[in-house]
Amino acid sequence: MSFAEAVKTGFSKYATFDGRAKRSEFWWWYLFETLAVLVFMLPAALFIGLSAGNGSEANGAPLAIGIILYVVGGLVALALLVPTYAVGCRRLHDRGQSGWLQLLILVPCGNIALIVLWALEGTPTDNAYGPAST
Repeated sequence: MSFAEAVKTGFSKYATFDGRAKRSEFWWWYLFETLAVLVFMLPAALFIGLSAGNGSEANGAPLAIGIILYVVGGLVALALLVPTYAVGCRRLHDRGQSGWLQLLILVPCGNIALIVLWALEGTPTDNAYGPAST
């Protein structure tokens, strides 16, 4: 699956937590989500840093721009939260595991185990969550 196909699938299955997702679909979506947030957060940090560096009241514009970019980046991250969890759930289903394993993110170092599970190859045959991906 290509980058564009993965993004299109991610939006078309916005809140679909059933079915299966191949590794390429998951990782391309994850890259898209990361880049979409960084597009706003990195310039926000730059503008906020510029305004803090001079320490004068005349530099209110960079601070305002940085805050606006930070808020927009947060809204983008929030909007992409549901499809990110959905594709993560479908990725775990491809391995034959429950999507509830994403709750490992709440446990210290659980994110490492979760990344390993997402990276492992899916089951090549049909499983309880659907037919094998082609």
